[in-house]
Amino acid sequence: MEQVRDVTEVRRRVAAARREGRTIGFVPTMGALHEGHLSLVRQARAACGSVVVSIFVNPTQFGAGEDLARYPRREAEDAALCEAAGVDLLYLPDARAMYPDGFATSVEVSGVTEGGEGAARPGHFRGVATVVTKLFLQVGPDRAYFGRKDLQQVAVVRRLIRDLDFPIELVVGETVRDGDGLALSSRNAYLSPEDRRRAADLPRALFATRERARRGERDGASLERSTRQALETAGLAVDYVEVVDAASMRRAGLVDSGTALAAAVRLGKTRLIDNVLLLEP
Repeated sequence: MEQVRDVTEVRRRVAAARREGRTIGFVPTMGALHEGHLSLVRQARAACGSVVVSIFVNPTQFGAGEDLARYPRREAEDAALCEAAGVDLLYLPDARAMYPDGFATSVEVSGVTEGGEGAARPGHFRGVATVVTKLFLQVGPDRAYFGRKDLQQVAVVRRLIRDLDFPIELVVGETVRDGDGLALSSRNAYLSPEDRRRAADLPRALFATRERARRGERDGASLERSTRQALETAGLAVDYVEVVDAASMRRAGLVDSGTALAAAVRLGKTRLIDNVLLLEP
C-alpha cells in the first residue's frame, strides 16, 4: 500500500492504474476506522482493480461548538487496517492544502439537505458537498462507497453526482452494527461505559417502530410520535425523529418501500444518529 498527501501525486498514481486498465474504487473517510468503513473497503476490493481510501477530518462540515478538535485521529492504526484490507492507495490530505488561504468556493445541495441533519447542523452539508466534490475531482473514481448509516449524506452525494454529471457510480453499503444493535460510528468512542449501554436504546426504538410498520402501520406521524416517546422514556435527549423518503429526504406522511425512519439523540456530550428502512425494499 502506498501513502500520499499531495493531490498531484494522487492523480499521478490513479492515472497509472487507469493505464493498466484498472477501475478505481474510492472510500472517503474521516478516519478512526471501524468495521463499517472496512466493509466498504472490502466491497470496493471485490469490485475494482484499484482501491483508494482517503482520511481527512474535514473542518468545514463541523459547526461552532462541535467536536472538530476532539474528533478521534488514529492515522497509524488506520493505515495498518487499510493495508490489511487490501487498499492500494491511502490519501491523507492536509487541511491547509485542501483549503488554502483565500479559499472562497463552496458547493450547496438544496432540497435533500433541508431536514434532519441539515436543520440540526446548519452548514454541515455545505461542508460535506464541498469536500466530496474536491475529493471526487482529485481522485476521479469509477465507484464511490458510502455507508447507509449516514442516510442523508448518501442522499446528498447521490444528488451531487447526478446534478454535476460526475461519471461515478455510487455504491451504498449497509449499516454495520454491534451485537446489541448500535450502529458502528467513530463517535462511539466518546461514550462512557454507562452511556454505551444506554445507547443501544436508540436502535431498539427504531427496530420496534420498523416492526410496527411491517405489521401494517403506515401513518408516518404516528410512527414518529411512538419512536420519540420510546427514546424519551429511555432517557435519551432527542434532536429529531423523522419518517422520510430515503431518496429525497422529504417527510413522508405514509410509509412505502422507499421510506426510512431517521433519528438523532444525545447522550451527554455525544450525539448519535441512526436510521432504518421501514419496509423491505
